[in-house]
Amino acid sequence: MRKSLFVLLAVFFAMSASAQDSTRLLPVGLKLSGYADVYYKYNLNENNTDNKTSFTNSHNSFELGMVSLKLESAYKNVGFVADLGFGQRAEDFSYNDANTRLAIKQLYVNYAPTEWLKFTMGSFATHVGYELVDAYANRNYSMSYMFSYGPFFHTGVKADFSFGEHSFMVGVFNPTDLKTASWTGIKYIGAQYGFSPESVPFKFYLNYIGGRDTFQTRNDQFDAVITYQVSEKFGLGYNGTYSMYKNGINTNWFGSALYLNYDPSESFGLTLRGEYLQDKDNIKLFTDATEFPEGGNVFALTLSGNYKVGGFTLVPEVRMDQASQNIFMKKEETSKKVSANVLLAAIYKF
Repeated sequence: MRKSLFVLLAVFFAMSASAQDSTRLLPVGLKLSGYADVYYKYNLNENNTDNKTSFTNSHNSFELGMVSLKLESAYKNVGFVADLGFGQRAEDFSYNDANTRLAIKQLYVNYAPTEWLKFTMGSFATHVGYELVDAYANRNYSMSYMFSYGPFFHTGVKADFSFGEHSFMVGVFNPTDLKTASWTGIKYIGAQYGFSPESVPFKFYLNYIGGRDTFQTRNDQFDAVITYQVSEKFGLGYNGTYSMYKNGINTNWFGSALYLNYDPSESFGLTLRGEYLQDKDNIKLFTDATEFPEGGNVFALTLSGNYKVGGFTLVPEVRMDQASQNIFMKKEETSKKVSANVLLAAIYKF
């Protein structure tokens, strides 16, 4: 394990010297990209268990996020992608796999018989939701509740159809977040409709994932993502999701988030995320039905800066979470409804 880690890191640093150098080192037809991220977080309740979302479970500590390497190749109408991650973030993302901190984030092969149709088979990031596992792809460093409690990835086969401003996807997958499922025989259905007019900087996606999970509970989740670039400096994003469960009784949870993006210059931007999640049926966040018989809800407000120099991004961030019930703790002694933290992340992408 140590030897393989050394080889992986050696390749990463050799390839990341510059994009031009990495191109010269690779055979013709191969493309290598990647990134690394680190962060420091301080929780004002002085408790590392106050974090109820993904990837930032720490307090008063410098933490390593993930080293990510993505290898791509294409020839005519066929191609493949191998996306590997190493670190705590990768392990949390692939939580059903062995805990080695080395994870296959994505691995798939695609074939496009025509310009309007592409088939993909393998494991790939979910089509559901607004945020992505890779830190450089989000303007907020800490994650939303909807990302954390929704699907992370799917393993299966899908078909993408593109007709000008309209796009469609339909797929058959293993149960959510499972790369192998031969012991279940269960399959999920996924679908997406996209609308992206050429004349307006507007995008709309309606997403679906549904099936019977490994506990024989029926789950259907509908999700919407909207982005609109109001002006050169100001943009909007929205994500709403509604998830239903049926196993003798009907239960559900839902969430909604608004993203306000302001970029006064090419090198600096601000993003304010406001998110509301309701979990009245004790499914995701308020799972203890004895302590929270009526479930609960939480509102989170996150302000993040993005200072960019080339492939480097510095992200200072402040966040406050307000719950309807005492799900947070002050020094692991006193329960509270409020949690706040400050964070500083550094990201480098090549």
